[in-house]
Amino acid sequence: MSSKKKNDGNSGSSRSQIVRSFKVMDVMRGANELQEKLNREHAERKASPETTDDDGPEKVLHLEVGQPESGAPQAVASAAVEALTMPRAKENVMGYTDAFGLTDLRHKIRQHYIDKYRSGDKEGSNNDALQVPDVSQIVVTTGSSGAFLLAFTACFDPKDTVAIASSGYPCYRNILQALGCSIATVGINDEYKITATELEKEIQSRKQTSSPSIKGLILSSPSNPTGSMLTPQELKELCELCNREDIVFMSDEIYHGISYGNVKEATALQYAAGNTKSNSNRNIVVINSFSKYYSMPGWRLGWMVVPERFVQSINKLQQNMFINAPTVSQTAALKCWDSNTIEELETHVSKYRANRAAILNRFDTKDRSDDTQNVLKGLMLETNVAPADGGFYVYVDLGEDFVCMEPSGDNNETVLDSVKLCELLLEREHVAVTPGIDFEDPECPQNLGRRRFRISYAGGTQIITKAMDKFVGFWNNVWVPSIAAAKKRGSKRKLE
Repeated sequence: MSSKKKNDGNSGSSRSQIVRSFKVMDVMRGANELQEKLNREHAERKASPETTDDDGPEKVLHLEVGQPESGAPQAVASAAVEALTMPRAKENVMGYTDAFGLTDLRHKIRQHYIDKYRSGDKEGSNNDALQVPDVSQIVVTTGSSGAFLLAFTACFDPKDTVAIASSGYPCYRNILQALGCSIATVGINDEYKITATELEKEIQSRKQTSSPSIKGLILSSPSNPTGSMLTPQELKELCELCNREDIVFMSDEIYHGISYGNVKEATALQYAAGNTKSNSNRNIVVINSFSKYYSMPGWRLGWMVVPERFVQSINKLQQNMFINAPTVSQTAALKCWDSNTIEELETHVSKYRANRAAILNRFDTKDRSDDTQNVLKGLMLETNVAPADGGFYVYVDLGEDFVCMEPSGDNNETVLDSVKLCELLLEREHVAVTPGIDFEDPECPQNLGRRRFRISYAGGTQIITKAMDKFVGFWNNVWVPSIAAAKKRGSKRKLE
């Protein structure tokens, strides 16, 4: 950050003052508070002898947070119940595990890489070079968030420079800054990706200007918030570049398993030894989670695969920071790769695919000629929407046409940007989505965070469809006319 707030002793540490809030959680809190208000209003109406309202309170439609609505798979939930209710014995006290997690679970994670990335069609992949990790290199963590904290602390020192995407998961930036690291924001390309091309430009620019070299890179594929995915070749080239430049590359793969066939999934472990003399993994850290594909967000369970050189550092940090990931969650997660569990999880992916289509079909297109009343007029699928190849997000750029960044009117009305759009959509239609300020570089001169917003389709298809109906009505009848009027007032002022 360019400046720090003065620590007055009543507002937390200086390092906490440079960390921005996680906006999606702020939106969710606002949506929950609105739901409580709607519940109270319904209760008051129901208590009145004059009311016949039996439909229940109106529901806020949650499209802001990336939380699967389905809950944990049945076999996983049953395993947790069994672990907590079976007769207590020495082996069933739900006590501490090894700092790195249950050995049986780590073996299953290891086998997962063999089964998923060494089987099936080998086209476009590098299965023979897959760096199958030793169990000692697999760390079960308290969610992916715990993995980020462990990995950042083990691999980077304060003032080290770590590269992140200009459009990306906000907690990367926030955690790194809290740890005293410097951020190198690398602009995404037209496909909403960072590839070796973009990273190489940043590396060379820093060499030419004698700026600190990049020590690390973290990015996700599929990406949050954009849904873009690196092709196997792009991932291979990134791994090779990071190995050549001795950059620790943290590949966030928590949305693996949720993709729609446009781009083949690949893990960085398939290319971890690329461009190395030892033909072994020195710089590639893979992070994953049980929260997304496995539908277990509240169980706070994830894992990472680390190069051997970081094992002892991470072990010491895990022992002191977390001791171990939740034991009951680990015990239940042993069921995650059973055939019936995978079959259940694949039905979730089918639902996400239907949800994705339900959203994308509501955008305008260049060749659309029918049903124009039920689409977001002027908001083009081809130019205003990121690829959405994986994960469960649609990321939208309003462009210059559908925002008014400067206050307009005699009363200096509020600017009409993506933040205001999200506020009004929640207030008027009870639909929650997340503004792009959560994901974009806060120092971006183009103010892209105020042009963009994210729609999550991790919920049920009926909820997604209803929410999009409401959004289309709001967009066509409220937002577009408001923008037109604001721009007209702005043009009039300029003429005066």
